[in-house]
Amino acid sequence: MSSSKIITGLLVGAAAGAVLGILFAPDKGADTRKKISKKSADLTDTLKSKFNELIDSISEEIENAKNAADDALAEGNEKAATVQSSIKHSLS
Repeated sequence: MSSSKIITGLLVGAAAGAVLGILFAPDKGADTRKKISKKSADLTDTLKSKFNELIDSISEEIENAKNAADDALAEGNEKAATVQSSIKHSLS
């Protein structure tokens, strides 16, 4: 399962739980608004944290792909140099 699906599922679940908790809470309006404010701040913090984790993960994957491409290029250059040397040697 992809990271984005997991993060989306967690956020949707957290939002649904917060809404249901607030709707069924027998508090005054001011208390409910405070709870909504706190829940939204908590959800924002969670979202920022998950987003940063996703960005870090993507950055790491990009770096790994770049390193793999660099290694493949170096290997290709070595093989090309070997073939070129072999051809020059056989023509001499």
